[in-house]
Amino acid sequence: MNASNPPVIGIIGGGQLGRMMALEAPRLSLRCKVLDAGGAKAPCAGISEEGYVEGGLKDSEKLKELAKGCDVVTAEIEHISVPALEELESLGVNVQPPSSVFKTIQDKLVQKDHFAKAGVALPRYMDTPNVEAVKRAAEEFGLPLMLKSRKEGYDGRGNCVLKSIEDAQKAFDTVNNPGGVYAEGWVDFVDELAVMVVRSTTGESKCYPTVSAIQRDSVCRIVVAPARAPESSRLLAQLTAKSAIDSMPGATGVFGVELFICRDGSVLLNEVAPRPHNTGHYTQDACACSQFENHLRAVSGMELGGTDLIVGAAGMVNVLGTGDMEGTTAALKLAMSMERAAVHWYGKAPAKLGRKMGHINITADSPAEMEKDLKALMDAVGLTMEGEGKGGDVFPPPPLVGVIMGSDSDLPCMSAACSILKEFGVHFEVDIVSAHRTPVKMTEYAKEAAGRGVEVIIAGAGGAAHLPGMVASMTPLPVVGVPIKTSTLSGVDSLHSIVQMPRGIPVATVAIGNAQNAGLLAVRILASTRKGLREKMEAYQRGMKEVVEGKSERLKDIGYEKYVEGMGNKGGTVNV
Repeated sequence: MNASNPPVIGIIGGGQLGRMMALEAPRLSLRCKVLDAGGAKAPCAGISEEGYVEGGLKDSEKLKELAKGCDVVTAEIEHISVPALEELESLGVNVQPPSSVFKTIQDKLVQKDHFAKAGVALPRYMDTPNVEAVKRAAEEFGLPLMLKSRKEGYDGRGNCVLKSIEDAQKAFDTVNNPGGVYAEGWVDFVDELAVMVVRSTTGESKCYPTVSAIQRDSVCRIVVAPARAPESSRLLAQLTAKSAIDSMPGATGVFGVELFICRDGSVLLNEVAPRPHNTGHYTQDACACSQFENHLRAVSGMELGGTDLIVGAAGMVNVLGTGDMEGTTAALKLAMSMERAAVHWYGKAPAKLGRKMGHINITADSPAEMEKDLKALMDAVGLTMEGEGKGGDVFPPPPLVGVIMGSDSDLPCMSAACSILKEFGVHFEVDIVSAHRTPVKMTEYAKEAAGRGVEVIIAGAGGAAHLPGMVASMTPLPVVGVPIKTSTLSGVDSLHSIVQMPRGIPVATVAIGNAQNAGLLAVRILASTRKGLREKMEAYQRGMKEVVEGKSERLKDIGYEKYVEGMGNKGGTVNV
């Protein structure tokens, strides 16, 4: 950083991405200069400290005007002139990412060929310069078939699904442009994933968390972080995304990498954008360093900022124009009433149907605790959670607590823990996991629980009572064992098994048969980092105090003899 003489970043494009990039610049002691054809109505207009150049993004003379006085020239959009960038580079202008990267990515067929040669996993694809080639692709790949414009396509524009060979000519004409057409085989995916990769001019590179991207009409509408996919698939997506970006010589800045997760668990790369991306907007409020700040750091040669989540979960809801401003801003007004929602408005007008007007970021301590706000915002923007087909649904959030037992005979006892969790509004799951009859399932459950988002495990211990200890030995999560009364040793063997675990493998326990306390202990563990749960626990404790005080007053009022009569033959709580 140079506070006295801050570097100047030239941004090709003054839309919302350029705007959000420019807003981050002062924090890094950078100044921005922007080129856009939108004039005073462009989102970037008025916020670029070093000036605003009005003109086309492919106009070589305007690009030269933009480059004057800039230390680095970058872009918020890939649909720009590669020859014009090459000319800037020949004049000594520092263009990041370089023109070669834009040249590779602009043409999606060239992009596919490049990644195929680099060994990146891809869907099947084929050049289809004419209708006859489209029919050959349909024969080889089957139907449906995805046809795409090689150039200029984005947000669903330039895409067409061919479902019948009789419609080949119409589908081809729909996406054909001077750049040509190519075909992709249909991918049987279960989720659409995305990873933001950032790479500095110094060679340093980092990945943001893998996210689920929910599409409607080929437009990204919802992003959920972390992705609601197995941890192994999330890691594979990051590795695939990073290898793709590393395969491009000189690649710098932020790249949005879209991927598919298939039914067999494999991951395929879909497309790459050489810029900040819709699927990375959540980073503004969920990560220490947003994608926009990290893009500026990367192209300026600074050390990259942190890319990990600093919250338990995050979501992004795109706000599209409805045709009128009142309808468009309805979701924004709702978000303003939410404690952990942040509104990002792009300053566009009018609110044309389908136009990207802004987005809302929400955060929570866990995916389950974000679900209520996410559903409310989806309703506000007219999206449903279900019935949209594979890859389009928001998968159920993972539970915070796992309640497991070795047999269904343990369920009557363990249901008391479930009742407590339900009372406190804690999302949980219940399953039968036997240490002796299903050891493989037990091992998988223990090893995968943390990666799925589970934070506490309650394990019922009947009979041989090995379940709590075995699970605790294979998970980093806190495990609460519940000794369950049996017909032979009345649960004493279970209790002894839990409390005699070897050093280094802690297992908490409660009284024999007291699963209610196990549920309360799980809530208290979660409440250590959750103010709302802590307040509920305090209210619960006040309620117990009031019950006892009420009994005390009743005993004083009616005397012990009548009080005992009201307790019934078995003793316990007075029934009056």
